[in-house]
Amino acid sequence: MNGANDGRPGQPSAPSEDEAPLEAGESDGAGLEAPPRSKPIYVLEGNTLRTRLTRELGIHYPFVGAGMAFVSLPPLVVAVSEAGGLGVLGAAPEPPGVLEARLKAIQAGTRRPYGVDFIVDRLEPHGFTTRDHVDTCIAAKVPVVVFHWTLPPREWIQALQAAGTRVWVQSGTVELARQALDAGVEGLVAQGRQAGGRNLGSTPTLALLKELRKLTDTVPVLAAGGIADGFSAARALHHGADGVWVGTRLVASVEAHAHPLYKQRLVDGDAGDTAMTTLFGPEWPGKRMRVIRNRVVREWAGRESSVPPTAESEAIGTTRLFPGVLDVQYVMPKFSSFLPTPDTQGDLEEMSLPAGGASMARIDTVQPAGQIVVEMMERARRLLESPEGLDEADEEDRG
Repeated sequence: MNGANDGRPGQPSAPSEDEAPLEAGESDGAGLEAPPRSKPIYVLEGNTLRTRLTRELGIHYPFVGAGMAFVSLPPLVVAVSEAGGLGVLGAAPEPPGVLEARLKAIQAGTRRPYGVDFIVDRLEPHGFTTRDHVDTCIAAKVPVVVFHWTLPPREWIQALQAAGTRVWVQSGTVELARQALDAGVEGLVAQGRQAGGRNLGSTPTLALLKELRKLTDTVPVLAAGGIADGFSAARALHHGADGVWVGTRLVASVEAHAHPLYKQRLVDGDAGDTAMTTLFGPEWPGKRMRVIRNRVVREWAGRESSVPPTAESEAIGTTRLFPGVLDVQYVMPKFSSFLPTPDTQGDLEEMSLPAGGASMARIDTVQPAGQIVVEMMERARRLLESPEGLDEADEEDRG
């Protein structure tokens, strides 16, 4: 083996002589405790999967870590980028000042490309994403910004692009993807119905991928939903994806800021163990999520209209918002949409556990994120060299 991290020369990722490396337990700059220093992830130099995505971003693998709220914090972003993929920060629902701290932590941990993911809901009076968030990304020279749920104002797209930031949109429908291309975005994420978390898609991943691929042959199109191992990644690339967008598999990683029992549920789960529901609010009510079928989901999914109003005294636990920066204690109401993190106390059977069942069927253990990236991509590369079986029409779409 030769070449550290992603095999590309001239892009050192280790701290300089003037920058002392963090020891176990020290702050990473965003107030989060740094994980114990592990050995670098190595890949075979030259064994790259070259796609439009890797060429445009200068990354080794066409692997993008989903920007998951609460979970995809700087340690996970850095780990994915350092392993040769593109780590993406989940910014919602953090305010601009917290975002700035997160970006500084990422930039202290890697010199490789990374991204930021925002939720945009123009019908939400307070919103999750504002122009201040966009300006924070512009000031930090963030390489990639991804918008999800609805299309952002065109002036946000133009301002980011003028600063050198690539703008992508995650879409579960052909219509939103078409609108995004008309607005000039430089990348699409095809969110299939198998994808965990906030999901507007009703089309299986590979079918949606092919529909979006018909819309454009000039910008990268990524596949999202059910991508959790080398086979599923190879299949997406074989069917026209320029890269894969990986969420559920990375929740079950060492660096993910998720509760350990939540991670274990992903390891133990299987296809068919999730449901699409609008049960969880009240922080952002009425929005569809794919979540694990725990007790509260089994009780209420399919009869959301009968859910009684949440009483102020009816709490399911406590958690800490904006960890390492503001550290705000939060009492989680019944049907809270906030997922459990290491700071959460309470009954996980009453909580939102975003996940894709098609991905859970492919997860056997919690691993370091860098190992997940390298093993998935190297396996995909080998499969694509002899792609028998990748043309089969059926895909696991049970979620």
